[in-house]
Amino acid sequence: MILSVVSDVCLRLTRFLTTKEKFHEFLASARPRASRDEADGDPEEPSGEPEQKRVKLDRDAEQKKKKMRGQNKSRPHIKPQSYEERRLCPSIVQERDTECVYGEKCRFLHDVSEYMCSKAADLGDQCYLFSSFGWCQYGVTCRFSRAHTSPELKNLRNEELCRRSTDTVSNHLDKDLQRRLRKKQQRFPGAEAYLKTVSRGEKSTHTSHAAGDAANGPETVDFRDKLYLAPLTTCGNLPFRRVCKRFGADITCGEMAMVTNLLQGQASEWALLKRHASEDLFGVQLEGCFPDTMTRCAELLNQNIDVDFVDINSGCPIDLVYKKGGGCGLMTRTSKFEQIVRGMNSVLDVPLTVKIRTGVQQNCSIAHKLIPEMKKWGVSLVTLHGRSREQRYTKSADWEYIDTCSKLAAPVPLFGNGDILTYEDAMKARETGVSGIMVARGALIKPWLFTEIKENRHWDISSGERLDILRDFTNYGLEHWGSDTQGVEKTRSFLLEWLSFLCRYIPVGLLERVPQKINERPPFYMGRDYMESLMASQHVDDWIRISEMLLGPVPKNFSFLPKHKANAY
Repeated sequence: MILSVVSDVCLRLTRFLTTKEKFHEFLASARPRASRDEADGDPEEPSGEPEQKRVKLDRDAEQKKKKMRGQNKSRPHIKPQSYEERRLCPSIVQERDTECVYGEKCRFLHDVSEYMCSKAADLGDQCYLFSSFGWCQYGVTCRFSRAHTSPELKNLRNEELCRRSTDTVSNHLDKDLQRRLRKKQQRFPGAEAYLKTVSRGEKSTHTSHAAGDAANGPETVDFRDKLYLAPLTTCGNLPFRRVCKRFGADITCGEMAMVTNLLQGQASEWALLKRHASEDLFGVQLEGCFPDTMTRCAELLNQNIDVDFVDINSGCPIDLVYKKGGGCGLMTRTSKFEQIVRGMNSVLDVPLTVKIRTGVQQNCSIAHKLIPEMKKWGVSLVTLHGRSREQRYTKSADWEYIDTCSKLAAPVPLFGNGDILTYEDAMKARETGVSGIMVARGALIKPWLFTEIKENRHWDISSGERLDILRDFTNYGLEHWGSDTQGVEKTRSFLLEWLSFLCRYIPVGLLERVPQKINERPPFYMGRDYMESLMASQHVDDWIRISEMLLGPVPKNFSFLPKHKANAY
């Protein structure tokens, strides 16, 4: 086999294997336009491909490189609204009867004709929002507006479809609640009562809501034998979760939300709590490191949103969280951890779950010591990622250790997490004592993994089927983030983040040995058709090309670099 650096990934026919140069030459041969580098005259754009070895310049440069591994921390941050030079006033877009409250001081356009002269061209004749709900709230600013605007530029409605459609998303931030939070007028009687007991040295006796505890009545949730889509920062957004629900995910959870931001009423943080109607078993994950803020936030959410469980993130490895004592840091602060769990349990009417790692240091696992204590504190479910904080994703998950911990957790259910990419991986995981399986990177690489696990088979999915999945995601994105320029570009940015993982998938039909392993870097190979080859590219420009097939051309000042480096396998 060629390309020995690729571990032992084996393609069925040598004709599929190729070199990096020939691979990119093949993709470039069918490009409808010049590459972005040539068109813009910019220096070479960063790609997701592994860089060639460079000469070590000095110790400082080496330290900086080591510090930034895994994440592109200096990536450009361009807000989606900056892609539109002149924006129309919301009062005009929504066709309100009243005049704009800002009057002459309003910084937006009020002349629709003037706006239409500078508006970017429509992306198509069909608007997904109008076709699905009978009305598009973005009116003339929609990038598919000709599907629902009259010659007089008025927004049209399909009244019959409007009557049949219902709001499919819940857990919105109420404006009055946001105002109270910002002015610190929101009261937390349950949290305050608990915090007084802590100051007096007492302990809450609140019990868990785990399945099988009959004393808790209808509040129990049966987690066992289910497939759990992990809460994934950035990529685990609502449109992506909808895709995974279609393929068979049983449990979904919102992205990690910071409790301090939620308590301040930040709309962007509250957006992480939104729930789609298809998410029948849904939870939210909270990150914090102090009993007072965590307990207050739990009480706040218990009163204002609809969830089936609340999860504590005590497994996040990133420095920003860990150095403040949150994420993995909680595992070494057991006294505070206990106060947080007992406090949150005292104010919640739904189960409280916890996600942890094996420990902080690579050769010093502590989860087995912590789990028996968490049972006493009242957790309803423990999810264990089979790696330490130091390991991140560079080593294989330790499923033997997960098995040991599952026995210690009983009768509290314990879910295992780590390296699940195929149904064989899931079968091996189920041979341990775990109550269920959490899937993270595997779902990003192939969201149809849930179907494969439930049907015990490999799915040799075609490039056309994979493109249809991306098209569904973009439609869900336009519904969630909007179909105006701002929404289109926000959808594109999340699509591109996802494509940085999707490119790692090797089609089953090309493999000599199945299954593919999650930490194996794919070699350069030609697909069975051009689209399959394009989807295998780890170059940012090719991800952008795929996005343009679904969302039209990118704006002139567009720039993108993925949050996670593609070589952080």
